[in-house]
Amino acid sequence: MTDAAGDATVHLVARLVPRAGKADDLLQAVLAILPQVRSEPGCIAYLAHVSRDEPGVIVMIETWADQAALDSHASAPAFTRLAARFADLLGAPPSLERLQHIG
Repeated sequence: MTDAAGDATVHLVARLVPRAGKADDLLQAVLAILPQVRSEPGCIAYLAHVSRDEPGVIVMIETWADQAALDSHASAPAFTRLAARFADLLGAPPSLERLQHIG
């Protein structure tokens, strides 16, 4: 999908809620993949945040060149290693919201 200006950039907000007692493990797992993900083709920004309102909740703010780059990230080694641990680390499935910049 492209916007009116022809921009195919995909912005994504991902919310990761830790399982009870797993907040530190989740934080370390996310921090460990940052350098590798940031070097993936099409990664413009991959920023990790911890919620000030819900301690332990990790919120990722991501920008990808296009949907193909985001799709490639989903099958890349760094993310698949993290995703393989989701059953142990997360108390709920990840919440993902793809965004299109409008102004």
